[in-house]
Amino acid sequence: MNFKEVLLVVNPIAGHTDKKKIISGIQEYLEKSKINFHLYSTTGENDRENIKARIQDHDIDRVLVAGGDGTINLVADAIKDLNLTLGILPAGSANGLAKNFNIPEELDMQINAALGSNFIDLDLLCLNNIICLHLSDLGINAELIKNYDSSAIRGKFGYLIQSIPTLMQSEYPFDFTIETEKGKTNAQAVLLGIANAKKYGTGANVNPQGIPNDGVFEILIFKKLSLGEILKTLRNETDLDPDFVETIPAKQAKVFSKKPVAFQIDGEYIGKVTEIDIKILPEKLRIAIPESS
Repeated sequence: MNFKEVLLVVNPIAGHTDKKKIISGIQEYLEKSKINFHLYSTTGENDRENIKARIQDHDIDRVLVAGGDGTINLVADAIKDLNLTLGILPAGSANGLAKNFNIPEELDMQINAALGSNFIDLDLLCLNNIICLHLSDLGINAELIKNYDSSAIRGKFGYLIQSIPTLMQSEYPFDFTIETEKGKTNAQAVLLGIANAKKYGTGANVNPQGIPNDGVFEILIFKKLSLGEILKTLRNETDLDPDFVETIPAKQAKVFSKKPVAFQIDGEYIGKVTEIDIKILPEKLRIAIPESS
């Protein structure tokens, strides 16, 4: 390891799990290698600015993050201009980015990957001036995330409990107009995805064509709810019915909705919108990943 100062950013409430084991595991690993360890716990107040200040104050040369996709997005936004490598220790309710990079569940293997020398230079999407690392969407999944955020029950069980009322209350389908460099498409959908990767945190392979560093993202038009096709995504099948989902690859796009639609980025509910401007930033985010990825 050719670095000397490591910052671990921890979201203490992500996934409602105790992070002490992760913190102590990182400390022990770094002490053996005589690498200095610094800890920052998020508070929800000025975290981006505080993380950047910690990096500059201590001359950090590797950043680790223990949290869910929203915490990873926060740290990525803080370091995207700093030429640093990010290591991921998945610790959220849903860990979609970790699923896409096959980050293992065992803590010691996660630490080895996060502090290792196998990297990917990830494309950074920008949606209405907010970065997106792997998946964003409008429609029924964003409504589910909104309902989950207001629920007292966390984890995957919390998502499951909220799925039925979300389906009952949603006003789907939604009408969208999609403009890309290739033309205009009008579509009716239960969910419109903007994907830089293949999978959601559930493991559902909704975008088999997705390559996170190819300079292209995919717009996914989910036209209907189909239990059979949803099960295909969970089984990692790649032959999804075009009557279920239509895919539009793009390098830039605008999406318009006739009425405000729920919108989420990397598992974080943003609000209701009628327009999204999508582009790929010139910067890349270097992420340490397992060699098996």
